[in-house]
This record gives sequence, C-alpha cells and structure tokens, in this order.
Amino acid sequence: MAFSPPPTVLIVPGLRDHVEDHWQTILARTLPNARVVPPPELDKLGCAARIDALDQALAGIAGPVVLVSHSAGAITTVHWAKHHRREIKGALLAVPPDFESPLPDGYPTMDDLRQHGWLPVPKTRLPFPGIVAASTNDPLARIDQVARLSNAWGTRLVDVGAVGHLNPASGYGEWRRALQFIDELS
Repeated sequence: MAFSPPPTVLIVPGLRDHVEDHWQTILARTLPNARVVPPPELDKLGCAARIDALDQALAGIAGPVVLVSHSAGAITTVHWAKHHRREIKGALLAVPPDFESPLPDGYPTMDDLRQHGWLPVPKTRLPFPGIVAASTNDPLARIDQVARLSNAWGTRLVDVGAVGHLNPASGYGEWRRALQFIDELS
C-alpha cells in the first residue's frame, strides 16, 4: 500500500485578512501542514486580485490540498474554481456572506462589490467536494440564502448553530470543529 502524504491545508481568509485571534490564524499556527493565502498588496477589495493570490499560493504547493475558506474567502474559492482547474481534495467554506443582498454598515456596498468583480457570485457546481458551515444568526447572510448557495455549489450544508459570523466579534477564536471538517475532507 502506497503512503500518501497528508494534504496541505490552504487557508483562504476573508476581506479582513489576518486577524490575530481568528480561528483561521490559530489553525495556521497549530497545523504543521497549513499555509495561508497572503492578502493582495494593491487591490485589497478586488476579487481578481484575491483569485490570483489563491492561484499563486496553490502553484507553490505540490500534492493534495484542502482549502479552508472563511467569509469572502469562500466566495473567492468559488470564483477561483469557476476559472481554474487543479485537483483539490475538498473545501471547507465557512459562513459565506450573501454579497447579493446589502451588508450591514461597515462592510462594502453592493456597488463596491460589483465594481470589484465579486458579483454575480458563481452558482455552479464545484469540481471538488465541499462542506458549507452555515450559521443560523450570521449578520452577513441568512441561512436560507447560504443553503441555496450550498445547493448550487453541490456542497454539503452543515448548520453549525448560532455562531454569528464565526469570527472574534462573534466570540470565536479557536474553532475546533474546523479540524473535524478538515479530517472529513482529507
């Protein structure tokens, strides 16, 4: 029986990028096989810049990969998958926002998102297995809209409860359930 190495876990952050006490940052420090997609240097809100950063990060990885995306990172992942082909073992898409509805104050407007290439959000089946972790009280997306996205992407929807946007502002630093999902996708 041939030994296959564990997949590299590639973390795809949302628009806020590196947040020290975010579960993705903790995961990156904890897992020996984790890497993080760096934020774009110039067009920080640009979808194309984030897709390119994801593609470049993947180009530097040999072997199997599991993507671990949060928020806009999940939307980056589905945009990337629409235009690129590379074998991906699976993707955890945690609390994808509903960019097709107005977001709360302090977040980009729909016009900003449209101008920066985020809209429309792809609604095509992903070419790899995926799990969408959905919150019942996410201020950036209603769970019924996340369920529609998950269905369009061909992913398994998991209701992770009332976890807000699954970030430090919602009381989440470490999120141990991410490890379970990564194991399942590996």
